[in-house]
Amino acid sequence: MICMILVIIRMKVLSEKRNELSQTIVSVIHSMRTEKGCPRCDFYSNMEDENELFIFEKWDTRENLNIHLKSEHFSVLRGAMNLLREPYEIEFHTVLQPGRMEQTYSRIEGQGPG
Repeated sequence: MICMILVIIRMKVLSEKRNELSQTIVSVIHSMRTEKGCPRCDFYSNMEDENELFIFEKWDTRENLNIHLKSEHFSVLRGAMNLLREPYEIEFHTVLQPGRMEQTYSRIEGQGPG
């Protein structure tokens, strides 16, 4: 039985667009935190490369995650991806038991700018 699904989105933004993308992400994750099944959604930047940004999401079920992936919040986030300097990466990790992750995970490569 699935305990939770972790989603990690990695983005490399153009330096001149970092503030614009960061503001968009902050506004979107505040709304995402109110979505059913999302007990956690955080935004981070890499301490060694301020233009590398991450969103960390935690979902209780695949159903709630799928609803989110079709939501306006996620559409806004995807629309902001034209500010990236290279395609984004999104990883889905299914946690089957607390403290133990499945050995395989899915990775979807984004389309990037354009």
